[in-house]
Amino acid sequence: MTTPTFLTMYQQLIANPSVSALDSTLNMSNRPVIDLLASWCEALGFSVEITELEAAPGKFNLLAKRGIGHGGLMLAGHTDTVPFDDSRWNFDPFQLKQHDNRLYGLGSIDMKGFFAFVLDAIKVLDEQAVTQTQPLLLLATADEETTMAGAQQIAKHADLKPARCIIGEPTDMTPVYTHKGHMSSAIRVTGRSGHSSDPERGVNAIEIMHTVIANLLQLKEQLKNKYSIEDFVIPYPTLNLGHIHGGDNANRICGCCELHIDLRPLPGLSIKELQMLLLDAVSPINRQFPNSVEVIDLHEPIPAFSSNTDNALVKLAEQVSKSKAVAVNYCTEAPFIQQLGCETIIMGPGSIEQAHQPDEFLAIEKVAPAQHMIQQIIQNSCFNNVD
Repeated sequence: MTTPTFLTMYQQLIANPSVSALDSTLNMSNRPVIDLLASWCEALGFSVEITELEAAPGKFNLLAKRGIGHGGLMLAGHTDTVPFDDSRWNFDPFQLKQHDNRLYGLGSIDMKGFFAFVLDAIKVLDEQAVTQTQPLLLLATADEETTMAGAQQIAKHADLKPARCIIGEPTDMTPVYTHKGHMSSAIRVTGRSGHSSDPERGVNAIEIMHTVIANLLQLKEQLKNKYSIEDFVIPYPTLNLGHIHGGDNANRICGCCELHIDLRPLPGLSIKELQMLLLDAVSPINRQFPNSVEVIDLHEPIPAFSSNTDNALVKLAEQVSKSKAVAVNYCTEAPFIQQLGCETIIMGPGSIEQAHQPDEFLAIEKVAPAQHMIQQIIQNSCFNNVD
């Protein structure tokens, strides 16, 4: 068996839905994508290990390896996509569409397409008859868009020790050496409902939430003023009030109100420290109204990621891309992959501006340069040089 052409791989990856969502009615298995990648990897001489996630039955990681021993380069990405609103798409999300010099499709840049780039680069190097000198690995994970359970599980792998790892999230092939973390929390206020004609007989959760929000806005300013890393476009940790719901009728005292917030910690600001700051913000309210305010993680918090800009992988990526490594505000699987002890960066085709958007696309003029850069990095890390 031989691997398909670059565009055929791209088409087949897009054609197999693999949405991950906390809503069980939208959530899908990624097994069809994993099986496709496994067949192509085996055709290129890789040994393949497929593992079901302990935290998410029906979801799978793939680890493919060619070469013996530790070290070498691992190319990593996630196989899942976000849910989509079909009414906002002008194209079929699951059919790769070439139009106006763009490749449209769900996952075209975030980030199924990366696997087509990697496998095509390996095939080209094999055709040039260069000798592989270091282990070459491909990692495909599940549930990055929700819990990052796939990356968290692979971080515990007993015998996985690559020297380098590139995570192919869409960065327009600019190397990323650091990013913020991500916490999503629910602030739940429980009051006591009753008839609105007698307010003193109840405890209004919306009124308590008003105080909670005031304290959170103070915390927002505290984070902005106390913590800063100038490498980031937004140099401070952010706190966003994203969703709120409370009460059920105008003539009832609200018995429950819930607010969902998003926090993005900088490197150096630990998840534990940020959680304590959040608890400190609501603790005076709980003293006034005992046990009225709960803080609940909506998912496992994701720590910030940072690597050394002087390491060999960053320098190679900068040389190949002709771009200085940058810091970004979004987060990836990098902090978990880094636990394997490897030099880690994020670098992949496509723009982050297209991620999670209707009519997600990759500009066709970016394909050839990205192919060349990925091939150069793989060649430098794992193959004899080509004249």
